[in-house]
Amino acid sequence: MISRRHALALGAAFAIAPRGAMAQAKTEVSISRQPGILYMPTHVIEKQKLLEKHAEKLGVPGVTAKWMSFSNGGAQQDALLSGGVDIINTGTGPLLVLWDKTRGKVKGVVASSAQPLLLISRDPRIKSLKDFEPGDKIAVPTVRVSTQAILLQLAASQLYGPENWNRFDPLTVQLGHPDAFIAMKNASHEVKTHFAAPPFQTYELKQIPEAHIVANSADIIGSPLSQGQFMTTTAFAEANPKIIQALRNAAEEAKAFIETHTGEAVEIYREVTGDKTSKEELLEVLKQPGMMEWNIYPQGTMKFAQHLNRIGAVKTQAASWKDYYLPVAHDLPGS
Repeated sequence: MISRRHALALGAAFAIAPRGAMAQAKTEVSISRQPGILYMPTHVIEKQKLLEKHAEKLGVPGVTAKWMSFSNGGAQQDALLSGGVDIINTGTGPLLVLWDKTRGKVKGVVASSAQPLLLISRDPRIKSLKDFEPGDKIAVPTVRVSTQAILLQLAASQLYGPENWNRFDPLTVQLGHPDAFIAMKNASHEVKTHFAAPPFQTYELKQIPEAHIVANSADIIGSPLSQGQFMTTTAFAEANPKIIQALRNAAEEAKAFIETHTGEAVEIYREVTGDKTSKEELLEVLKQPGMMEWNIYPQGTMKFAQHLNRIGAVKTQAASWKDYYLPVAHDLPGS
């Protein structure tokens, strides 16, 4: 999710960006790359030059993709708004906030992953969300605004009523997934619960004897939740419609490749990201329930949109997921 600083910069970024420059058709397309197995489709698209391949098929030869590494969502959102990158891939929350704050000038292209996030606890007392008490600590990547924090808000609304959406917020502490994993392995650490993401949730369940699942993001949302999706400015999309179509086609091919050549896809992921985890261990991670969810249609995003609108984080109430996704995706069965 974007920070207050990022949000305040949105209007200025669009106000000062030269409209003509943003609307020019391009042959070199810059795309963000993040580490993590959730982003494997982007690594396959990069390594196999699928954007270039599909652009040429659509009659746009000579397109090259320039992949840029970002360690967090906020930095790549800033880069998109400043014109430093054309297309980014990040979570549902940032998409909704960017769409809202820019008055529809940023929209999704297609989704790329929807793996489950697991709330893991090593506290035997905590078996369900109703067991949390004042003083318990839940590690999330960013308090209040990360996907995990928003999932806890949705769960609180369901359990205790919409007016109590922030019931779990005081229990959350900010820890990156690697640090939360370390805390969970330390029997004396005050953090005994972690709303994790792959692959850390698998490692915790495997390596910590007391670790058990308290909640699953799919159960809270009622469906899988898109964890990654491509997004861009509407100006770039309007100036480059065939590149946008090529990106959709590339995402479809990457999905099929991961499903049918999983071992090769894992090796591509390891090469592009530099992840030293063994191929065998990563394949074991992908065997866990829901971990091969690479559909390109958005899933569960309207639940996020409705919640963020209700608490005032997003001012515009979306009537449909198609409001914040480009027409290239509108034939898909999104939610």
